[in-house]
Amino acid sequence: MTAPVIRAPAPAPGGDEVVVVLTSALLAGGPADLRWLLQGVLLSGARRIVVDLGEVDSVAGRALATLLTAHRICRARGGGVVLRGADPRTRDTLRRTGLWRVLHVQCGSGPAQARSGTSADEAGEQRRAELPLAVVP
Repeated sequence: MTAPVIRAPAPAPGGDEVVVVLTSALLAGGPADLRWLLQGVLLSGARRIVVDLGEVDSVAGRALATLLTAHRICRARGGGVVLRGADPRTRDTLRRTGLWRVLHVQCGSGPAQARSGTSADEAGEQRRAELPLAVVP
């Protein structure tokens, strides 16, 4: 079995948003592969990274830590990291750790929605509305 080829997508000309699709093959190599991928994206000048989680079953804690590091860099540039299509297990992990307050979570796999012009309170309410809480019987 060969290692997956990691290619960092570049922002579109005139844009500063990059969509990164996480795959099981990428996460199987551990957090280093994801770290290198995100480093390439950040070096290309991205301010906003949309991470599509639709192709993975769940995201481990180390991968979330890597995403949080990328988020800090994006926030310094005026952007952030958006998680799109997170499965229930990942959403539950985000809720339990409080990362749902930091990382923007979009349920579903629709196009990224810009949040420019919203206050911190509005953004927090929007995140809470988009992240359904798990009900434990």
